[in-house]
Formats: sequence, C-alpha cells, structure tokens
Amino acid sequence: MQPHFVKGQLGWIEVVTGCMFSGKTEELIRRVRRAMYARQRVVVFKPGIDDRYSTDSVGSHSGMQMRSLQITKASQIPGLVQDAQVVGVDEAQFLGPELVEICEALANEGRRVIVAGLDQDYRGVPFEPIPQLLAVAEYITKNLAICTVCGNPADRSQRLVDAGTRVLVGATDAYEARCRLHWSAEPFPRQQQLPLGENLAES
Repeated sequence: MQPHFVKGQLGWIEVVTGCMFSGKTEELIRRVRRAMYARQRVVVFKPGIDDRYSTDSVGSHSGMQMRSLQITKASQIPGLVQDAQVVGVDEAQFLGPELVEICEALANEGRRVIVAGLDQDYRGVPFEPIPQLLAVAEYITKNLAICTVCGNPADRSQRLVDAGTRVLVGATDAYEARCRLHWSAEPFPRQQQLPLGENLAES
C-alpha cells in the first residue's frame, strides 16, 4: 500500500527495508524528492558511520544522492528537524533502539517519517531497530535485490570478508545480494558474477 495524503496534521511512519543492493536509499530519495515537488519542507539524516559515498549526502549504489545531515545518534534528530514536514532517515540499522520512540514522536507531531534500513544482518538475524519500526509503521515496503549467483530475487546480504563484527560498512567490496539458496551465514568467497543483460538500444 502506498502512502496517501489527507487534510490535517496527520503524521505517519514509512519503512523501506530489504537486503543490500535492493534500492532502499534510492526509494528514500525518490519519496523525499516527490515531497519537495509538492512544496513540502524536508530534512534527511544519515549516521556518521556511513561515509561510503559522501559525508554530507545520502547516496545509493546506483549513484543517486541527496544532501543530508550527519548524526552520530538518533537523539540528535529532534533538535535538528526544525519545521520539516517530511523527515527521512537512511541506514537506520546503525542508529539503535531509541530511533523507534523518536520516529513515533515525530509522526505524532504530524510529520511524515520515511525510514530506510536493513531488516537482517549478514547472519540473517533481524537487525534492530528495523523490526520494531516495522511493527509501528503505517506503510511498509520490502525491496528485493537480484542474486549475484543465479539471478533470482534476493533478500539476504552475503558478507564476503570475515570482519569479526556485526557492523561492517561496505559495498560490493564486502557484500553481495543473495537468494535463500545461495546465501550462507558464514563469510565466503565472491562467486562468479552473472553478466549484465544486453541493452538492445546500445547495440
């Protein structure tokens, strides 16, 4: 179900989740940009631990970017949100359990809150606080990626390196999207990548 707008100060929470490379940040940016086209005031937050593409912007693996505020903990959000009507939070799995209460408070104030984050860690274990946010959100979108081994829908993040820690910020150097069949909780070597399909307009 897609969000719909009603008159009045009605707030809500939207969660966009899925595995690595499933387009979560891309979808967050798309929704926030549409809100800007609707002349709404927006603000987007990202955790400081994620500096893969930029320190002052959220960025997708496909190259989309949007300016954002960098924070180290969720408790900073209320002091920075100002009069934004739409609040975006990317990589929410890095911001801890207090994010749930903060998102609830923002929605209760009449704001639209859009949260993107991983629902599972590399071991296939629910990645807090996303499960808790899913429970209180009005709108939920679970994106699937493409398994790099077989090309089927993928909902898991395969870690390729043994870092010995749950949190490891990385992209294609450290993770691949995998289906249930080709995923393992243990880090293992990169598989032979499927070739990209041919774009007939380019031939």
